[in-house]
Amino acid sequence: MAAALTLAGCGDSDSGKSGPELSVGSAYMPQPVSDSMAAGFLVIANDSGADDRLSSVTSDIAGEVTLHATSGQSMTEVKALDIPAHGKLALESGGNHLMFEKLKRKPKEGEKVSLELHFTKSEAIKVEMPVKSATYRPAAATKSSPQSSTKSHH
Repeated sequence: MAAALTLAGCGDSDSGKSGPELSVGSAYMPQPVSDSMAAGFLVIANDSGADDRLSSVTSDIAGEVTLHATSGQSMTEVKALDIPAHGKLALESGGNHLMFEKLKRKPKEGEKVSLELHFTKSEAIKVEMPVKSATYRPAAATKSSPQSSTKSHH
């Protein structure tokens, strides 16, 4: 029993995985309606016990990509977004999100946009973000309501 514990201890220190372990999912970009700007959404999961921060994003199609935090109805550009230990940073419609500014070309539905996420601790992650229709909503948001009832009658 003691030998197994010793081996496990050695293995951990050799792998160098003391920092955050990040993975990215649910990435998409609604087809932009503007020629100069587009929004991007994704979820970054942190499976480790160490916090990290999304510090910047670069993309081949945009002059710059900015991070935005949304609270209530106001949107603020921020320098970084926290990714809590054993938690996730969700960039989603109506919440925190990416803004692709100074677009070099207008992405069309069905294309993929390449971007690179940069963090304060972890190595950069490359992401292929599919471009969806301008009205696309992730399945989780629309599953409970049929398409016809989503129009509001105010």
